[in-house]
This record gives sequence, structure tokens and C-alpha cells, in this order.
Amino acid sequence: MSVNINADTTNGLVLTSDTSGEIKLQSAGADIATVDSSGITMAAGKTLPASALTGSLPAGMGGKISQVVSTTKYDTWSGTTGSWQDITGLSVSITPSSTSNTVLVNVHINGSNADLAAFRLMRNATPIGIGDPGGGSRQQGTIGAMSYPRDGNRCFAASMIFLDSPSTTSATTYKLQTFCHSGAHYINRTNNDANDTYNSRPISTITVMEIQG
Repeated sequence: MSVNINADTTNGLVLTSDTSGEIKLQSAGADIATVDSSGITMAAGKTLPASALTGSLPAGMGGKISQVVSTTKYDTWSGTTGSWQDITGLSVSITPSSTSNTVLVNVHINGSNADLAAFRLMRNATPIGIGDPGGGSRQQGTIGAMSYPRDGNRCFAASMIFLDSPSTTSATTYKLQTFCHSGAHYINRTNNDANDTYNSRPISTITVMEIQG
């Protein structure tokens, strides 16, 4: 048995049972939606409000992924010694929908270097997710890597995940910078980059996900 649920303007809530196998939601006798074994079907000319599709989760039920943006760097890059530098082409921009939402940043990078290389995550012009230098001349980085053994034909692979709270609804750029103490350092290639089968040309990626608070 099924039922018609009608919000009548004269008699209030009116329930009428039938044998259709459906539940019909009505207002003043006009169909709004039908519920049956296949799901919910809106009546002709009726739609769900946008808030029902894009609204916030109830309090205590955060964790919905609102959007995902990703950049993949396929080409190679080389950097110089002694200063923090942007890695060309390894950045991504996202515009959070709420100041209470967080952004999960996932970075995977391949490269090589003659000496230990440090990497740091940037939100616009601000370093984030960096370590405590503990005084002295130590570089504050997010991840560190070194090709080992340093024979010039090997790549390192480094990854990191960081949950950021940008507290903004403005376009926000996340990128990776690198610092090498001495010698050249490279992204998506080995140090020697010889044209032979023992060398590789990998990729690097940065992906950001907005998580509803």
C-alpha cells in the first residue's frame, strides 16, 4: 500500500492511501515529487532548491570534499645554488568557498641534485608546513631529499601531505620552492640526464582538495 501526502490549504495534512506503489508529495493537491523503488522524481516544473544540493553539512559532519584542483609538471627544470626558488610550473590555485574550510595539499616530486635539497610549501608568498630551525643557519623546509648514491644517474622521489587552514575565500596559490646548498639541482630528470635506458624522465604533481569544515 502507498500513500499520497497532501499539504492541503483547507484541511491541513491529508493522507490518502492507494495501491500505486508510490509515495506522492503534494501541496494543495498538486504533485511536487514522487518516491518509488527507483528513487525520487520531481514533478514537471518542480526542482530542488540549490541549497539542497550545495549547502553546508550539519554541524559536526565536516569532511566533505568540495573541490579538487591538480597540476602535473611533465617537463624538466633546473635550479641554482644558495636561495629559495619557485619550481616553474609546479603550482596550483584554488578558491575556497568558506573561511572555515581547510585545504589538503598533496605533493609528489621527482628530481636529482649534487647535494641535499630542501623543499618548502608556500601559500601565496607565505611558507607553511615548515620545520623548526632550532637556531643557527638551518633552512626551514617541508621535505628534504637527496639522490643516493650520488652517481648522477639516479632520481629521488619525495612526497608530503599537509592540511592547511587558509581562512579565506579569495583565490589562493599553493606552490613548492626548493633550496640547494651547493651544485645544480634538477626536477623530473637525473643529474647527468644521459640519453640512455638507465636514465628516467619522471613527473611531479601538486594536488589540493577543499574540505568542508
